[in-house]
Amino acid sequence: MADHTSQAEQAKSDAGYWAANVRIIVISLIIWALVSFGFGILLRPLIAGIQVGGTDLGFWFAQQGSIIVFLALIFFYAWRMNKLDREYGVEEE
Repeated sequence: MADHTSQAEQAKSDAGYWAANVRIIVISLIIWALVSFGFGILLRPLIAGIQVGGTDLGFWFAQQGSIIVFLALIFFYAWRMNKLDREYGVEEE
């Protein structure tokens, strides 16, 4: 009976880990899509009047901002997944 309980607890822990992992991925992808596609293309006419570095904000997001946000998301994902791995006891040595 104890083995069955242990397996059930492990399955619940695994499900929690993957749910948290997928949530982080989905949030990161939404942020990236909003910044690259949203600000760089769809919302560009609305933010065209704001100047950044001698050009409008929409152009900046399309050329530089989306890349910078993407790099920040990579570092955030690595940091958050390391923390999540430690929480669930699956960290690498």
